[in-house]
Amino acid sequence: MAGGGELVVSFGEMLVDFVPTVAGVSLAEAPAFLKAPGGAPANVSIAVARLGGEAAFVGKLGDDEFGRMLAAILRDNGVDDGAVVFDAGARTALAFVTLRADGEREFMFYRNPSADMLLTADELNVDVIKRAAVFHYGSISLIAEPCRSAHLRAMEIAKEAGALLSYDPNPREALWSSREEARTKILSIWDQADIVKVSESEVEFLTGIDSVEDDVVMKLWRPTFKLLLVTLGGQGCKYYARDFRGVVPSYKIQQVDTTGAGDAFVGALLQKIVQDPSSLQNQEKLVEAIKFANACGAITTTKKGAIPSLPTEIEVLQLMESA
Repeated sequence: MAGGGELVVSFGEMLVDFVPTVAGVSLAEAPAFLKAPGGAPANVSIAVARLGGEAAFVGKLGDDEFGRMLAAILRDNGVDDGAVVFDAGARTALAFVTLRADGEREFMFYRNPSADMLLTADELNVDVIKRAAVFHYGSISLIAEPCRSAHLRAMEIAKEAGALLSYDPNPREALWSSREEARTKILSIWDQADIVKVSESEVEFLTGIDSVEDDVVMKLWRPTFKLLLVTLGGQGCKYYARDFRGVVPSYKIQQVDTTGAGDAFVGALLQKIVQDPSSLQNQEKLVEAIKFANACGAITTTKKGAIPSLPTEIEVLQLMESA
């Protein structure tokens, strides 16, 4: 990997989520909202740093109160924000998010366009990207130009420098013009990744089949992959490597809020992989890394909000020992 280091670089969006003060209501019914930092790639960066790892974030924020607040949150959590740039002409993205009484999440985004969509290839901090042992990204940055071209260029730079590419598509259908466009663009960079993580619902979204049986999941496998992961919520995680596959159960825990659990899982797993890249070829080591990541994701569901609930390594090890 790049330079033999352990830096995990995340690329993409960071935004402000507005969450109702009352649970189980629609956005229209919410009496008031609390602001919370969000954005899956940023959550992954902070998850890595919270566990004691080296993390950096690449993205664009508005040169406004919220943008400065988000950059400070990265720094306060030990994430290198040297590759964050600011746009004087566009606002930081906002998202109103609620979990309705029927269990469905409802999103309303303010991005017309937001600063994260306007990152250009010329604004990339190449030095930071070249130092990545793992370069991690999602799919929201593929939606619109110029960010899409910046995303593709950043992947090229990281790959050429020897980084592993990690992809968690994390689609937000409300942001795409259609399901078909989302599916097409998400899969347009599928073959280039080394590590891909999808959820149960994303397997159905990408394959059109409501199943996580091996024959369905393997439709998403590519010969270039080193690892494909399917997270199963409270049931744990299925893993597929070149020479082995299996299932790692999760930890039984009282869930309060699942926001950010997938990002916590990804951050923890990437932190373990940069510490010992041989775990991608060693089933015993990989299972231990996934157990650690499952524990990290489980702890994140015990509190409200993604970033405040991301655990330290000590908290993760305590849960693993107690179980």
